[in-house]
Amino acid sequence: MSVKFASDMVLLKRRIGSLEPGSKGDGGGHGWRAGAAGWIESRINEKRDLTLDGPVAELRKALDIKVHRVTVWRHLRGLGLTHKKRPARRKDEAA
Repeated sequence: MSVKFASDMVLLKRRIGSLEPGSKGDGGGHGWRAGAAGWIESRINEKRDLTLDGPVAELRKALDIKVHRVTVWRHLRGLGLTHKKRPARRKDEAA
């Protein structure tokens, strides 16, 4: 163990009172989703033909939440939604 490491540990112990490891991650549900997840789901159910940019813009306008469209897509994908608006058709039905 180096002298610097030992010195840093003494300072840490004085500052926070413990050398126990802290928690990792955001604890689940403490990000933008905590307040907006239900809103997004209800908005998608109200208007099924929204494009991905729709919820992103509405989140910014209605809830003052700035979020990237990929982040919203990941949430929607987690709800089981896909980007297809119609179910796939068989080849002989097409055109």
